Amino acid sequence: MSGTFVGMPAFPEAAHEAVGNRTLRGNLRHATHTIRAKRAKAVAEVSDWAELREAGRRIKDHTLRHLGRYLVQLEQAVTAAGGVVHWAADAQEACRIVTELVKATGESEVVKVKSMATQEIGLNEVLEAAGIRAYETDLAELIVQLGKDRPSHILVPAIHRNREEIRDIFRSEMGAWGRPAPEGLTDTPAELAEAARLHLREKFLRAKVAVSGANFMVAETGTLVVVESEGNGRMCLTLPETLISVVGIEKIVPTWQDLEVFLQTLPRSSTAERMNPYTSMWTGTTDGDGPRTFHLVLLDNGRTDTLADEVGRQALRCIRCSACLNVCPVYERAGGHAYGSVYPGPIGAILSPQLRGIRSPIDASLPYASSLCGACYDVCPVAIDIPEVLVHLRERVVEGGPATQGGNKVVLRPARGHAAERAAMRAARWAFSHPGALRTGQRLASRSRRFLPRTLPGPGRAWSASRDLPTLPPEPFRDWWQRTHGGQEAER
Repeated sequence: MSGTFVGMPAFPEAAHEAVGNRTLRGNLRHATHTIRAKRAKAVAEVSDWAELREAGRRIKDHTLRHLGRYLVQLEQAVTAAGGVVHWAADAQEACRIVTELVKATGESEVVKVKSMATQEIGLNEVLEAAGIRAYETDLAELIVQLGKDRPSHILVPAIHRNREEIRDIFRSEMGAWGRPAPEGLTDTPAELAEAARLHLREKFLRAKVAVSGANFMVAETGTLVVVESEGNGRMCLTLPETLISVVGIEKIVPTWQDLEVFLQTLPRSSTAERMNPYTSMWTGTTDGDGPRTFHLVLLDNGRTDTLADEVGRQALRCIRCSACLNVCPVYERAGGHAYGSVYPGPIGAILSPQLRGIRSPIDASLPYASSLCGACYDVCPVAIDIPEVLVHLRERVVEGGPATQGGNKVVLRPARGHAAERAAMRAARWAFSHPGALRTGQRLASRSRRFLPRTLPGPGRAWSASRDLPTLPPEPFRDWWQRTHGGQEAER
């Protein structure tokens, strides 16, 4: 997987820098709180949301268990419909296939509809090195591309930018990419959208090659599905003569009936809409309608390795709705760039290390980029137990393993911690192994609670400087139980 941001430090260092950016935190807080409030309202309208969520989980798990069979079925259906299927084991092979396909057309530019898979493999950079310019057509992706920036959100890649910043990017960069921004451009959404529309229209009309991803692939018919809100995707999928779709192998669903479930859950979880404004579906090629040539590049890039992990494989259920990002307190404060991947937030913390094989310090740090509050699991429309996978991956990190950084081998093992912390853990282990001593200690602590400090002294001050210690109850649980239940044993 080549989607690591070059030169990115491990998550703790990147997050430490990000939380000091007040503008970034303000942009993220406003955007995530707005999106999640709208999502909660949209989900509440559906009386059988829990059943749809469970259906999505079951469909995905069934598909992953029989992935080989459904991929073969998909290939046969796409081929029968006039398409050409290519298999890519990794990012390098996928980029090579796409580059060769574009060169075969004789074209030197392509238009793109937003695709996480092409970002994952670094396709734009590879195409540029081959003399092929790729134009992003999704508005947020366009902002990121013009600003020479990196995406920081799955659904809204430019979520870290506010309207004033976007206006300045358009004013300074559009001229270098073709049509200049209108004079006197303001930061009103309508004017910004119109500037982007004028900038992209000529590229849609002259492009002969398009590159897309897909939200879903239907095995029984070979149909690909893209859902979006702007209509730019439909322009990419219908106007060019050649369409190349790069799709992760986990995006497959067996039947149209299965697709029905996700077309209900995805829009409500992502954009808080009852249905997506634009849902585009295509099956191979059709004479006189749409592209004359269709290529499907099926991307593995670590997915089969992830599938082999009985706990971690549930990350492959993800339908890229981004709901987990919008409720995550860590993402809200650190932002997407700190994750060092095109997949930020809670899902990125479990997906990126598995796709990349936990071979770098940043991947070893990502499973710790969470408070394990569980909010991500509560909102996931396919019931991915992200906290469970995070703990599982932490176990893998603790087991250690070879990695490289700057050409040198490093050990992916977390620091042992402060000596005082280790001593406290040893004391806790002894106390929990001796119930009598634990009971006595609890009683002493309760009776002396008025004298206990609100912050820790010495090395503990670094932890308690930003939080108060919890208040001790007036009596231990066992004493309360015996007093209120007539002397019955607390263990009962």
